[in-house]
Order: sequence, then structure tokens, then C-alpha cells
Amino acid sequence: MKIVLTGGAGYIGSHVLADLLNLNKSVHVVDNFYNSSPASLTAVQKMSKREFSLSELNILNGPGLDKLLQETRPSAVMHFAGLKAVSESVSHPLFYYENNVKGTLELLKAMDNSGCKNLIFSSSATVYGVPERLPISEDHKVAAINPYGRTKLIIEGMINDWSSTDPKKSVIILRYFNPVGAHPSGRIGESPKGVPNNLMPYMARVLKGEAEELLIFGNDYETRDGTGERDYIHIEDLAAAHLAALEKLDFIRGFSEINVGSGKSVT
Repeated sequence: MKIVLTGGAGYIGSHVLADLLNLNKSVHVVDNFYNSSPASLTAVQKMSKREFSLSELNILNGPGLDKLLQETRPSAVMHFAGLKAVSESVSHPLFYYENNVKGTLELLKAMDNSGCKNLIFSSSATVYGVPERLPISEDHKVAAINPYGRTKLIIEGMINDWSSTDPKKSVIILRYFNPVGAHPSGRIGESPKGVPNNLMPYMARVLKGEAEELLIFGNDYETRDGTGERDYIHIEDLAAAHLAALEKLDFIRGFSEINVGSGKSVT
């Protein structure tokens, strides 16, 4: 089984890559290193002591994607590539629509041209917007409130329509809540370029003295200590969910959405 990982050098992609290699899967990574580093791939290779192939490629490059999938003929694609900072999406919404939505469109066209019918897509719980009830289940209404979340919603709809064109297509959409943590080896983890947009890597930079302080926004929430609550899931558990989804692709057809979280809130 050949698997293509778009965005395979990123936080989530690199952890999934490590697990796939440990299972002796044949993997081809696609990444343009916009917000990731080749160093994470080097670390994964050293940890696993197994080889994988790599293309430095932007998913907006339709002809390049087409050529790649024609050559690799993957059994499945795991699609992690995309921009993911909520605040940046508000400042530069068209940048997000172009990269996330158009990039996925080019990928789906390339999959059709190569005959690949199996896809796992990296979505987000941001598609639910402000929750009407907790915990959030998959039947909760979707109402994204920022451009990043709306790109995920548009992509989900596009993939759903794509999957309905062939009864042999199999798609699993994983809606993440808040991934945190690092690989037990300590060699890979969340290490974005520039100022982190997520809490844990920013906290780590403060602890290391690379940032002066950690700001807490709000102290009067209706929670145990007045601060906001989030459902955090460890990155290793999230990677395991992708491997489970990959195995499930062999037994289902059509389009499925699955929430991936701990179900427990942390202040």
C-alpha cells in the first residue's frame, strides 16, 4: 500500500508519518515547507530507521500534483496540507481560500486522474463555530465563524460531492479539536515558524525564555477557574486515529465525518 501525505512535514503529518513507517508502510511526503521544516522529516527518518520518498511541492501546482500521483499511484491520500492560523485567516482571508480550497481542488483532480479513490482529510472542530451544546457530536450544526473554519467547511462539502461521483470512493473526514504534545522521543513536536498561534508551543517558548510572557485572555468565563476551556487531544492519540481511519477505508464507501477529541475539557 502506497500512501501520499500532503503536508507530511507538519506537526500532525510528521507524527502520522512516524507511525506509518513503524508499520512498514510505503509513504511519499508532499510539502512546500511554508510553515514546517525538513528537519522534522530528518528526525522521523532517524527515529524509524526507514526510508520514504519526498516531493517539495505546493498543492496549488496542479500539473505537479498530477505528475506525482501518476508516478506514485497511491492507494490512499492523507491530506494535511493547508494554512491553519485563525488570526492570520482573518487578516488574509483570500490567501486562505486560495491555498486551502484551491489546493484541495487540485489534489482531487489529480486523484481522479491517477485513479486514487481513498482519502483522509484533516478538518477541524472550528467548523462547528460557537457550540450550542457540549460535548459536540457529529450531528451538531456547522456554522464556522472565521475564514479558516469556512475553508474547512467548503472543502468538506467539495470532498463530499467528489466522493458521490463514484461508489468505490471512500472518504473519512477527521474533525480535530485541540492537538497538543509531542512524540515520546522528543525529536518532533509542534514547532511552527514565527510566532505560534496555538497555546502550547507559545507556552513552551515562554518557559525557554524565548518569549517574555504568556497572556491569558479573560478571567470571568463560567468555568472552574474563570479561564477558557478546551478539549485537548494528545498528538500520539490523534496520529493513532489516522491509522485507524486508514484501516477503515478498506471496509467503508462514501463520506464519513468523525470528531477526534478527548471529550474532557481543560482550563
